[in-house]
Amino acid sequence: MSITPDRRTQLIKEYQTKENDTGSPEVQIALLTERINNLTEHMKEHAKDFHSRRGLLKLVGQRRRLLAYISRVNKSRYENLIKRLGLRR
Repeated sequence: MSITPDRRTQLIKEYQTKENDTGSPEVQIALLTERINNLTEHMKEHAKDFHSRRGLLKLVGQRRRLLAYISRVNKSRYENLIKRLGLRR
């Protein structure tokens, strides 16, 4: 299931760094995390759906690269973001 437009705007408002911010790494990672969570639920039900599995792996890799970028640029932003998203245990 894809992200509804209402949920998308809610995520953007929650993670934007300044007003009218739709493309910062924080927003991109939040949107990717939502899509990853949706696809993970789909994969639990449809274990043999290899096309969706490939898409899921691509999204995870993209999110990992964005997280690495934020980690390089600003450690405090990175730590704050992973805490808000609950990514690391």
